[in-house]
Amino acid sequence: MAVTKPLRIAIATGGRFHVLDLARELDALGHEVRFYSYVPKARALQFGLPARCHVSLLPLMWPFVGWDRLLPKTAPEMREKLLGFALNRAVIARQDSCDVFIGMSGLILEAARFAKSKFGARVYVERGSRHIVSQARILEQTGGQTPSRVAIERELASYKLADKIAVASGQVVDSFLEEDPSLAPKLFKNPYGVDLEQFPQRKAIPSGPPTVLFVGGWTYRKGADVLSAALEQLPEARLIHVGGAGDVSFPTSERFVHYDSVPQWRLGEFYAQAHVFAIASREEGLALVQLQALASGLPLVCTNRTGGADLSLPPGLASRIRVVSSGDANLLAKAISSTLADKLSPLAESDRRILSWRGYGLRYARELDSQEPMCRDAV
Repeated sequence: MAVTKPLRIAIATGGRFHVLDLARELDALGHEVRFYSYVPKARALQFGLPARCHVSLLPLMWPFVGWDRLLPKTAPEMREKLLGFALNRAVIARQDSCDVFIGMSGLILEAARFAKSKFGARVYVERGSRHIVSQARILEQTGGQTPSRVAIERELASYKLADKIAVASGQVVDSFLEEDPSLAPKLFKNPYGVDLEQFPQRKAIPSGPPTVLFVGGWTYRKGADVLSAALEQLPEARLIHVGGAGDVSFPTSERFVHYDSVPQWRLGEFYAQAHVFAIASREEGLALVQLQALASGLPLVCTNRTGGADLSLPPGLASRIRVVSSGDANLLAKAISSTLADKLSPLAESDRRILSWRGYGLRYARELDSQEPMCRDAV
């Protein structure tokens, strides 16, 4: 696809997130992209971002980034405020004129406001989870760690400022419509992608005992307690967990195996060892690990709060995905058991391409080129 009109696009974030992949794909399609973040240039290049796109904020941000990384529990509300302030000031200090400004919701607020007033830029905010009020309510009701007052205020301000709010799944769209129907014209749904070269389809189903894989933080928000309870009902299966420890105790049974977080390029080793990927999140937008697992040839069992349902568009993917209600260990156990019994053929390459970052970038480019708002079900 050749873009109708090349645009000057600024993309601002703190870490990498999915917007580094967005920057790479929009650049490849012919737009003039600047990626503002404190991600080191060498690391950004490892993920395919052209050097011409990278604008480093690290020289202006290193004291605050150091505080965030080394002392995350020290004065958390003050740290959150100062990090946000410093990040936005750094973006503004280095920002060039742009036609479109894309920033992470809540985190990038003042810089988005500056781009809109100074350059007349269209502002897109990227919201990775449900509407902040819905997210806070779910976490409060289920005992998880809720967003701070600062985070909620900044999120709501970014929704108001935005010309478009980019989300990755239908359940996130629904949460926005439930909390504030007036935001409907702003919503742009576009499921994320995956690097197909980094996650090739496995060549064979592994031997050994039935193995369930989960990649992500072992936390209440991710439903680790529910996943653990579901596996207790399946004594013939074992669980491999890859990720950081969190606010849920990890089971002591030898059927539960834990590995600390590994670089993304190593995750394929674990996808190749498993028979099914399971994720029991209570709330999030669209967990990227689901796309990685599907691209690797694994079937997926997920809850209705992971965005996994939005990946079942073609029949080839739909047959590999089971969705259950969040918080129900019995339903999760039954879905995992049924999936382990399935005899699945390899995933067609045409279905794998639907999962790619290139597909994600093309959908975004079409939206930027459009003069009409996209409907909520467009993907």
